[in-house]
Amino acid sequence: MSTLIYISSFLVLIGILVTIHEYGHFIVARMCKVHVQTFSLGMGPVIYKKKDKHGTEFALSALPLGGYVSMITDKLVEVEPEIRNELTDEQLKNTFDSKPKWQRAAIMFAGPLANFLLAILVFSIVFMNTTNLNNVATVQNINESVLFQTSNNINIGDEIVGINSQTISDPKDIPLELLSYAGFSGEINLNLLNRTSGETYRSAIIVNDFLSTSELQKDPLSALGLDIEYKNLAVIGKVTKGSSAELAGLESGDIITKIDSNSIVYIQDINNLIKDKPNSSIDLIIERDGNNIFKQVDLDSFINTEGKSVGSLGVQFGSKRSFIESIVKGTYETYNLSLKTLQFIGKMITGNMGAENLSGPIGIAQMAGDTAKAGIIPFLYLMALLSISLGVLNLLPLPVLDGGQLVLLGIEAVRGKPLPEKIEGYVFTVGAVLVGMLMIFAIFNDISRYI
Repeated sequence: MSTLIYISSFLVLIGILVTIHEYGHFIVARMCKVHVQTFSLGMGPVIYKKKDKHGTEFALSALPLGGYVSMITDKLVEVEPEIRNELTDEQLKNTFDSKPKWQRAAIMFAGPLANFLLAILVFSIVFMNTTNLNNVATVQNINESVLFQTSNNINIGDEIVGINSQTISDPKDIPLELLSYAGFSGEINLNLLNRTSGETYRSAIIVNDFLSTSELQKDPLSALGLDIEYKNLAVIGKVTKGSSAELAGLESGDIITKIDSNSIVYIQDINNLIKDKPNSSIDLIIERDGNNIFKQVDLDSFINTEGKSVGSLGVQFGSKRSFIESIVKGTYETYNLSLKTLQFIGKMITGNMGAENLSGPIGIAQMAGDTAKAGIIPFLYLMALLSISLGVLNLLPLPVLDGGQLVLLGIEAVRGKPLPEKIEGYVFTVGAVLVGMLMIFAIFNDISRYI
């Protein structure tokens, strides 16, 4: 049963990603009136095929590791003259080569673009269906061996809100941002916030050949000399019906700032103040629409796992994102992760980042199965991540990839004509070899994890 979950989740994941990518090429080719001869999901021997009214053959092939859209080109007609008998005069006139360069570029770019749009859509669905826990990253401990260049020392308990010029709105972005500095020597400026005073300040940490090993890259914050504790801001997401909180008039979106005489910043500050007060009365100060409001709440109670009665406020923390907020966050997440993926590929090429975590089909199948077991949301999140990776990888300037085709079109635009056929053949061969080597290396990485 477990094996079936891994196989089926892998096939669903790859099937969706490849179909969306190839459909991007296909639909723009259709818009440009280029005849698509074959739309194949998978590679190798054809298992099933069917033609539509336009003469395009839709095929399902045996190897689920890719797919392709085959368009009619002048070269194809020249090499296989008998194909003329299968095509109309209109189709023969509208070959891929006959189209303006901007249309050919649009067709090539449409595949990666479809993957980026899929990532935005999937991320938006994930964010609409999950609670924003209002996470922040607070400094828990500082390694005294770390050298600080500025006079502003980092204070325990302050939040990391930015790295150099990059604002950090989600704590999970901190390790990603630090990874982009692998191999860097110099200053890494941390922007920090003291939530109590509301003041922000900057502190520079001097690094030398930062994150120089794969082991250090697993935990960038520790390499920086910091231990981080993730906390949640005390923003009420949902008020339980009939609870003491509802009776006191608390609402979703209220921010708890004080309990009795104790200042509140994080959810973690609340539990210790109410757990020992079942059925007792407490005074709350909440912030609502910028105004401070006093509320008196008679706490509820429940029996915990130890059989002890503990106080309960009757609220759930965190907030729901609106439709627009989810799309905005989904778009930003896609942009940010695309940029980081490109940076990490560059770091791998220069040797500043280890390629041990590069995964092939076995690793993807493992991740697909693991996330499918965890639930639909983790599976969708993985789909969005891999869709971004597929989009970025296909834009690399290797001739067998979409990015390479775009580069060749650029060269053609500059020269006024395509590269000589012999040179183009050499370029494609080198590109195919490099992509093949990358795939072999990724599969080797997968296998080495299990031996």
